Amino acid sequence: MATSPTTNRPPVPALFKVALAPVQAFFRLEASSGILLALCAVAALAWANSPWSASYASVFDAPLRLEIVGHGGHFTFRELINDGLMTLFFFLVGMEIKRELSAGELRTFSRALLPLIAALGGMVVPAGLYFAFTRGTPAQGGWAMPMATDIAFAIGCLTLVKARVGHGLVVFLTALAIFDDIGGILVIALFYGTGLHVEWLAVAGALVAVLWGLNRFYVRNGLAYTLVGVALWYAMHHGGIHATLSGVVLGLAIPALPSRPGREVLEELAAYVQGLVSQPDDESARGAQLLHIEEALEDIEPPLNRFVHLWHGYVAYGIVPLFALANSGVDVSGMSPSDLLKPLPLGIIVGLFVGKQLGIFLFTWAAVKAGVSPLPAGGSLAQLHGVAVVAGIGFTVALFVGGLAFAGQPALLAEAKLGILTGSLVSAVVGYVLLRYVARPAQAVLQTPS
Repeated sequence: MATSPTTNRPPVPALFKVALAPVQAFFRLEASSGILLALCAVAALAWANSPWSASYASVFDAPLRLEIVGHGGHFTFRELINDGLMTLFFFLVGMEIKRELSAGELRTFSRALLPLIAALGGMVVPAGLYFAFTRGTPAQGGWAMPMATDIAFAIGCLTLVKARVGHGLVVFLTALAIFDDIGGILVIALFYGTGLHVEWLAVAGALVAVLWGLNRFYVRNGLAYTLVGVALWYAMHHGGIHATLSGVVLGLAIPALPSRPGREVLEELAAYVQGLVSQPDDESARGAQLLHIEEALEDIEPPLNRFVHLWHGYVAYGIVPLFALANSGVDVSGMSPSDLLKPLPLGIIVGLFVGKQLGIFLFTWAAVKAGVSPLPAGGSLAQLHGVAVVAGIGFTVALFVGGLAFAGQPALLAEAKLGILTGSLVSAVVGYVLLRYVARPAQAVLQTPS
């Protein structure tokens, strides 16, 4: 009797299954990217304060050179991560907000407006508090740091209490985080740039027009977007605008809707498959038939979904944790708890923990009371407050902004990192406690007897 292929496979050792199962479970966990990010931050802190701290600086400050057709530049490994690889992070950010605005829960103007208003409050109030603490000091120029919300950490924190938080609030926080991340980068581009160069900005404008054309004619080829995106990064870099902003522009240019209605495609496929069933089986034509079905199904899937699926794993489990590892290493050996009371770290802590929750909650509450938009579906005011506290986790983009604001000022940058790590940790812990043990879902509130 013929043996099936599966019976010839060697059995998987039980020990291997036991060892692999936790890893597989980790990567299936929605909060895993945030957990990995936290582990990398802890690892960077431990490395920078270990007997091997010199190796931390030598690895990430290692000089590199890239040369293409006689043109090149010098940069460090950390700069490659912060200015190069993080562009892919912002590319994913741009695609996520495009998807929500085009086909998600933010496709209506009123629902898109609410997280935008909340993000405005979450930028203005923290920046104002930070400036109040640092006014007149060399640190006052870093006022943009507490404006940012870390998407991976914040969503990871909500995932831990997902039974208590509705999907509407998760989408609200995601959009809010994206809006204020973009706002933070725009602030850096406008206020911390190296000086604008009109000729390069004109080139960037022309490339944006090319991206609009690619979107307008529904180009699905990833290579076309890659080439224009690289050119846009280069033009923005030389134009005086921070080049990572090109990732957001590129993400917004990717088509987010299918080229044809799904029902129409499926009806055509049903007729095509029915025709194949009624014909004699032809093995020589099977490849062409399958290719036709595959191409038809591609009309249903928007390019944006394909690109998000392609890049999400690399960004969430590679680029962002690497960024955390490269930028979280603060030497605290010469510091004491009283250093947290210095104007710079205290301004960041108060901005992230107090400013974020006040700005987001009050601006959102005012918009709801004014009839601009209802609360996110399934959310209560208590939950909104908990989400506003979680939004004070300003890790990734805050560190990114700090590195730009205090470039060449290592002492101030170390204080900024200390404030960012502390403020983000306090926001995460308090936000989790509020959502887990205090805030009740809107349904529970409605069902409570008077």
